[in-house]
Amino acid sequence: MGSALKPPIANPASLRRYPLLLPLCAMAEVDVAPTLGKTGFTNDHDMEKRRSDSELDEKDPHFGEKVDLENADEVGEVFTDGPRLIDIGEDGKERPIDTAADYATRLVSLDDDPTTRIYTFRMFFLGLGLSCFASVLGQIFYFRPQTIYVSQLFIQIIGFVLGRMMEWLVPGPSEHALIRTPDNWFFSFMNHGPFNLKEHVAITIMSSTASSSALAISIFAAQELYYEVETEIAVGIFTIIASQLIGYGMAGIMRVFLVWPTYAVYPQTMPTIQLFEALHNGDGMMAQSKRRKFFWGIFIAIFVWEWIPEYIAPTLTGVSIFCLANQDSAWFTRVFGGAAGNEGLGLFSLCFDWAYVGSGGSAIGSLFTPLSTQLSLYAGVLICIISFCACYQMNIWNAQNFPFLTQLLFYENGTEYSQLLILNDDFTLNADKLAIQGLPWYAASQLLFLISRTMYIGAAITHFFLWHFKDVMQLIRGGKDSIDDPHFKKMKVYPEMSNWYYFAMFIVCFGIAVGTSYGAHSQLPGWATLIALIFGFLMLPVIGTLYATVGYAPSVQDLMQMLGGALVPGKPVANMYFTLYGYNSVTQAYTLMRDLKIGQYTKLPPRATFFVQVVGSVVGGLLNFVIMKVVITAHRPILLDVQGSNIWSGQQVQSFNTAAIAWGALGKPLYATGTQYGFVPYMLLVGLLVPIPSWYLHKKFPKAGFQHIFTPIVTAELGYLSAGINSSVFTSFVLAIFSQYYLRKYRATWFRKYNYLMSAALDGGTSVMIFVFTFAVGGGSGKTTAFPNWGLNPKGNPDYCKRLSD
Repeated sequence: MGSALKPPIANPASLRRYPLLLPLCAMAEVDVAPTLGKTGFTNDHDMEKRRSDSELDEKDPHFGEKVDLENADEVGEVFTDGPRLIDIGEDGKERPIDTAADYATRLVSLDDDPTTRIYTFRMFFLGLGLSCFASVLGQIFYFRPQTIYVSQLFIQIIGFVLGRMMEWLVPGPSEHALIRTPDNWFFSFMNHGPFNLKEHVAITIMSSTASSSALAISIFAAQELYYEVETEIAVGIFTIIASQLIGYGMAGIMRVFLVWPTYAVYPQTMPTIQLFEALHNGDGMMAQSKRRKFFWGIFIAIFVWEWIPEYIAPTLTGVSIFCLANQDSAWFTRVFGGAAGNEGLGLFSLCFDWAYVGSGGSAIGSLFTPLSTQLSLYAGVLICIISFCACYQMNIWNAQNFPFLTQLLFYENGTEYSQLLILNDDFTLNADKLAIQGLPWYAASQLLFLISRTMYIGAAITHFFLWHFKDVMQLIRGGKDSIDDPHFKKMKVYPEMSNWYYFAMFIVCFGIAVGTSYGAHSQLPGWATLIALIFGFLMLPVIGTLYATVGYAPSVQDLMQMLGGALVPGKPVANMYFTLYGYNSVTQAYTLMRDLKIGQYTKLPPRATFFVQVVGSVVGGLLNFVIMKVVITAHRPILLDVQGSNIWSGQQVQSFNTAAIAWGALGKPLYATGTQYGFVPYMLLVGLLVPIPSWYLHKKFPKAGFQHIFTPIVTAELGYLSAGINSSVFTSFVLAIFSQYYLRKYRATWFRKYNYLMSAALDGGTSVMIFVFTFAVGGGSGKTTAFPNWGLNPKGNPDYCKRLSD
């Protein structure tokens, strides 16, 4: 989890110490960085620019006539053979994609046919079938030595291929069917016609929702493996349903300002949306034909290429010129290494493995995340590198007693801390045993990671209130009628889900959560469950706003674990359940809102989106539970072993349980005022101050670009490199500059037509390759076939840096 989000305070004063960042921040002026409001623009200058472009925005791209965007039935295909009036700037050339409105009207089609069928045999068969497949595969991956996830783009591509096959093979009245039948209700349900966009979207949302292992599974597995408490079937099923759906109730209430408006861009969805567009829209158009050929060409090329860095030549995962020049320096490994896990910071390493450079279609990706978001992230990374090295060199917090990068707990002398020696038989904290063992120590890098995560929460809260709160309240007071997003207006032909349905779901799931927490003997009282949900509900607009506008949502897991440890001290299992309802509800909520936005972009009715999301969550969670039971029964000794095997491993369960013990059992004494880490909780208060300087400077100098410095992101990433393989960071940064600055500004037409599609092809091809690789030679089928060692597949670190750990 540490690798997903990677502490000096980052503010404009910090940036002045690193002058190279100032021109990079200036580049962000061509980037979308919307704040909340009706139109989604950041300042008066942007408002004036939007008004000056309003005539272009109201032009029909095909006929050059003004159209009413409220009833935009005549707005045609986004990707025509040539630029449209809406794309042309004052200089006669295509202008960059630089506002939220540009995303909504120039990258996403407004076309819709409300008569398009969704609830077809294909949708149910493939949606449920791929949900089962993705759920089983995702749960098997959870118990693998390597952390692998089932990508949404992988599901999207497989769904399209199978949908087209069923269009041909299933009998029906469709002219494409191999066997034509009479046009009655039964055969029309089976195969009414071509596999359409909305069927595909529904299948993708349903099955991708089921693809991730439910967080509740981590609790059940930990209880069965380490506490010898077997989860009852009824308790397990209802805990999964409650924990997976309670966040949906929270999300539905907030969709008025986190889904419907134009500023809620969700930039991370653009590769997915453009892939839907390329595969389904514009038949007979030369432009779309070229884009489809472009996608499949890149897809095949990356599928073939990825076998080289992933299997044949792992050195290409991180080529470090510095380590090749000096293979005996520990400091060279710490600073310039990174191709091996927990070995180095990857400074100036070149990574040629898209599995690391890309994002797999998740939150942060070089080709689709806005430049201002990425520059804020890499500003935090730069400070992260400096602070990690400084703390280790100066031996702050006894840093040299421990490994440079590690997430484990240690005794002060550097040996690994034995957490079981401080617990009672029921795994609650024993104060007398703790007095004998003493409090554990963190490596300096891990402590800085925890500090950054704590500061981030405060920074995110202040950022939300300074930049967004006023506009959010205006939207809440104005309701639907105050929203002028063209996609939202097109969706008015479909019935909306009432807020009462969402509220009822929240109340029912809360009742189930309290009941199952007692039924599972979690030691979590009902009042603590309520506090976890209240805190999650309060954090949702803060996290959700960042996620919707800049494509970034740092985890609140560590904060929830810390809060749970303070409220219910000495009880690690209770801490797990507190984290489940405090953290998982936030994650599920903004995931649903992202999918609701995908539905809005593709004109999938809101009720259909909600239906497939709920079905995917329930089906996926229940199959997760079944597979967990099977795997634990068959491989318990291997899962309990620290090393595991090359096929099965309990490392994710071990990590989750260790965190629960560290926070739940030790949280209160470890962070008590006066201890060596007693200052950590107070860093939340420090974080509250971080956004103020850039906000003040923006008010004083509104055209200087300070609104593009997202201080919560800078703060959250001060510990970005604390774990995992870091060799891709520099390459990802270079690609971000190339795509989101150079291509966006100087190759605007190519960027609009191909940039996000290229991201989808690269991520999709890589996901398919990893799937094939896992079962062909990676051990997924029960046997691992290693590639022989040679120059680009050496023993030890792939980048030839000096090995620091065994």
